[in-house]
Amino acid sequence: MTRDSDWAADLQRYGLKRPFLKEQSIWAVWVYRFGRRVDRRPHGMSRRVLTILYWLLFRLVETATGISLPKSALIGPGLRIWHFGGIFLHPATVIGVNCTLRQGVTIGNREEGGAVPVIGDDVEFGAYAQVLGEVRIGNGCRIGAMSVVLCDVPDGATAVGVPAKIVVKKNGFEKEFENVENEFEQELRNCA
Repeated sequence: MTRDSDWAADLQRYGLKRPFLKEQSIWAVWVYRFGRRVDRRPHGMSRRVLTILYWLLFRLVETATGISLPKSALIGPGLRIWHFGGIFLHPATVIGVNCTLRQGVTIGNREEGGAVPVIGDDVEFGAYAQVLGEVRIGNGCRIGAMSVVLCDVPDGATAVGVPAKIVVKKNGFEKEFENVENEFEQELRNCA
C-alpha cells in the first residue's frame, strides 16, 4: 500500500519516538487508518482477506484499549488521543483535521437511527465530554471535561457544563456572553 498522509499527520501530532511502545491510543488510530486503506483497495481476494484482518485487529484493539474508531467514520488527518479508554465514535461521525480526544469521549446519536455530530477542524475534547445528536461543532472549538453538548457550537467557542453552555474569553477571564447564552438556551429548548 502507498504512503498514507493521514497516518503521517497522526504520527506527527503524537511527536514521540516509537509511539507504539508509549501510547496505547495510537494502536486504535493505526487500525482505523488501516481499515480506511483496505476500503480503498480494488475489490478482490486480497481486499477480502485484509478486511477480515481489519475486523480481528479492530475487535482486539477495541477490547484492549476501550477505543472504538470504526472505519466508516470520517476522521481527518492529525487525530491525537491523549490517554485511552472509553472513547466511542458513532460509525457515521465526521471529524475534521487536527482534533484531540481524551479518555471517555463519546460522539454519537441521541436515539437509534438518529443524526450524528459533525466536528470541525482543530477541536479539542476534554475528558468524558459527550456530543450527541445532529450537532455541528465549529472549527477551533474547545469542549470542556464532562460536558454534554446537544446543540451547535460556533467557531472558536468553548462549551462547558451539563447541558453545555458557551463561554468566551473576555479581558483575560472566561465570562458568559449574555446574548450568546440566551440564544444557546433558546436552541437548547428547541433541541429538547
